[in-house]
Amino acid sequence: MSRQWSEHLLLWTLRGLAMVAGCIILLIGAFLAVESVPALREVGLGRFFSDTSWHPSGGVEAGSFNFAPMAAGTLAVTSGAVLLATPLGIGSALFCHFYAPRGLGVAFRRLVELLAGIPSVVYGIWGLVVLIPLIRQWQPPGQSLLAGILVLTIMILPTVALLTESSLRAVPRSYLQGAAALGLSRWATVWGVVLPAARSGIVTAVLLATGRAIGETMAVLMVMGNIVQVPTSVFDPVRALTANIALEMGYAMDAHRSALFVSGLMLLAMVVVLVAMSVWASERSRYA
Repeated sequence: MSRQWSEHLLLWTLRGLAMVAGCIILLIGAFLAVESVPALREVGLGRFFSDTSWHPSGGVEAGSFNFAPMAAGTLAVTSGAVLLATPLGIGSALFCHFYAPRGLGVAFRRLVELLAGIPSVVYGIWGLVVLIPLIRQWQPPGQSLLAGILVLTIMILPTVALLTESSLRAVPRSYLQGAAALGLSRWATVWGVVLPAARSGIVTAVLLATGRAIGETMAVLMVMGNIVQVPTSVFDPVRALTANIALEMGYAMDAHRSALFVSGLMLLAMVVVLVAMSVWASERSRYA
């Protein structure tokens, strides 16, 4: 009876904690929505994509509220980082799990875990001191979309690598034994058996890494130049939505402040879409 009571207590405790976490997320979304209402009502949603530039300090009448260049910068740096980090992360996980000697594989995993724990400002400082001077020698000014892509790639690579390796470990051992019984080579086993079986986890890893890249602030603020323009080259300085909030929230007032909350709501919507895609991919893989 005591054991049954303790199990019920644990179950309801976990349910309560899950409810608290869900309520916190809903409260954050509600707060962003409430703070965004003045800008959406006075400025209008259309102007956030049709105004000529971003100069909100002039007020609703004289100011400009175009988010499009910063949204383009956010999507460009996120897409570039994900495109580079995905094959690197999956390759790292495959090497660590199937090809590296046991000692080397453990050391490699610990190194990747260490990368995951480094604060973003440290990555930003490294980009400023090391990466930007190298890019400047190639193509001035150095602070650019390319710098943001490279720094973000290093930052999200551990997410892809560690979650992918966890998915590889979850592949049933019977799959590997069946592939060995058929005489498949190691690469044929990886390509034809392991990767399809771990597809759901790998997709989830990529989507979570994408969410991390979208929400990153300090590192991209330090290395991307923060000029509000639509990038036409990877060497152009650009500004991301997150960096714009960090730069201007300290002095923003009235419609300007509310417009920054609109951009925060936009970022939250992007992350919600990514989470929904992750859940959909997991469910689709489960019933495939």
